[in-house]
Amino acid sequence: MTAHETGLDLYDRTARDAAATVISRYSTSFSLACRLLGPRPRPHVRSVYALVRVADEIVDGPAEAAGLSPEEAGAVLDALEVETLSAVELGFSANLVVHAFARTARECGIDGELIRPFFASMRTDLSTSRHDDASHDAYVYGSAEVVGLMCLQVFVNAGAPHPLTPSAELVDGARRLGAAFQDVNFLRDLDHDASALGRDYLGLESGGVSRAAVLDRIDADLAAAAAVIPKLPADCRRAVTAAHDLFAELSTRLRRSTAPGGRVRVPDPVKARLAARAWLGFAPREVRA
Repeated sequence: MTAHETGLDLYDRTARDAAATVISRYSTSFSLACRLLGPRPRPHVRSVYALVRVADEIVDGPAEAAGLSPEEAGAVLDALEVETLSAVELGFSANLVVHAFARTARECGIDGELIRPFFASMRTDLSTSRHDDASHDAYVYGSAEVVGLMCLQVFVNAGAPHPLTPSAELVDGARRLGAAFQDVNFLRDLDHDASALGRDYLGLESGGVSRAAVLDRIDADLAAAAAVIPKLPADCRRAVTAAHDLFAELSTRLRRSTAPGGRVRVPDPVKARLAARAWLGFAPREVRA
């Protein structure tokens, strides 16, 4: 604790530390990308993703493993949404992860228009196992695109006296990057989602879309996002470039994979090379759209 910290300062810092711990335990790749952010946006992005991770765990296994029925898990998720919206309004929560998110939301202009769609998509996981084009798009908007928009609010507004509205061009790029990330993860987790969770997010089992078409969509979204990354604030570009390039590499490896349902990963030395490339200021890598 530093000499100038008050009770709320200490509580805020403890909440941010809790959010950082959640992310470090769950995603080494995301933790690496976060370290490339400048000190202005970094704690806020961690706070966004920590809340997202906790909500995801309610619907993706740990709650069930703890003995909760789908209805009980839904009640826990509902309570988390209510607590989050209340904390954003009040500026305080007894839940450290929610508190960290709420402080970020209030500073950066993240409101219910982004928060509610996220929880709606999480709630879908408790009731919907097969998706068509329309339900896929709605799910991806709430589960991934709005998370990209939350991060964009952070990139533009962290440290500013009053939140500003990002440009339409940046909004489109954030949404498309989030959608690409989600679709890559759907392809990577195809076997696990089908066998362990009984879910088909992409409609591949029904034949409504082909794997090649999904990869083409991913690459088009990555290309569109890459075009606007240079227009982000300078202290965000390296991290977003590193994340973009990691998923572009995953897309390439998914195309080459001989086991379409198996989990594809990027080896650690390649991740390090991509991070170094981003740190040195290179533009996002080109992808085949």
